[in-house]
Amino acid sequence: MTDLVERLVPDELWVLFRQVVPARDVKRPQGGGRRRAGDREALAAIVFVATSGCTWRQLPPVFGPCWQTVYRRFAQWSRDRVWARLHRVVLDELGATGELDWSRCVIDSVSVRAAKGGPLTGPNPTDRGKLGSKIHLVTDRNGLPLSLGISGANAHDSQGLEPLVRGIPPIRSRRGPRRRRLAKLHADKGYEYDHLRRWLRGRGITHRIARKGVESSQRLGRHRWVVERTISWLGRLPTAAPPLRTQAEHFLGFVGIACTLICYRRLAK
Repeated sequence: MTDLVERLVPDELWVLFRQVVPARDVKRPQGGGRRRAGDREALAAIVFVATSGCTWRQLPPVFGPCWQTVYRRFAQWSRDRVWARLHRVVLDELGATGELDWSRCVIDSVSVRAAKGGPLTGPNPTDRGKLGSKIHLVTDRNGLPLSLGISGANAHDSQGLEPLVRGIPPIRSRRGPRRRRLAKLHADKGYEYDHLRRWLRGRGITHRIARKGVESSQRLGRHRWVVERTISWLGRLPTAAPPLRTQAEHFLGFVGIACTLICYRRLAK
């Protein structure tokens, strides 16, 4: 195994990945046949694509499996929701070590272009109606992603609040039962609706949603800068930012990989 594979997929991340990847029965043809490419090498190649911006065809041969094999493995794992389960496992590890801070969570979204169109895209009202997708995100107080979603760029920010909060999985705690309820949620003026406030109060979540015409925009960044920093981290992952893939599950997979890596880096510290 090359040093590059071990650097992209450290032993600790590989152990977590093996907990969520489905087992596959490999049947070799009679008389032998080519050995199946290793999952760790394929995972390292996928991480390389997600972080370098290269295309599948540009994968260097150092990883071992050819680009077609890596792509098929990525497509299969995306269909099996491996990336979402891996993100949840990493969140469990963070929660068990007390690294998650539920006291002041933040919600926000960002629109990115979708040059080739496809599902979960729509005309972006802030980009002259060009096709785009919108990444919705809820983070803890430190900016660690707790829940994510994808929609067309024409979807209003407020439409993502309820699905994102519902989508937070039960996460392990250092002591006590699993937790999924936010103590407090900060949001900008795009979420300023009475029915969202009532919905949050009904679930015991304190809200801090900016009010239109009342509060200055200069005060919004006091606690919300952490989610903006996380969004900027997502933008540094070339293939996670522009959804050039026409299949929605592939774009969601890349964003899930990006969020997993952000959480894992905190765990590795």
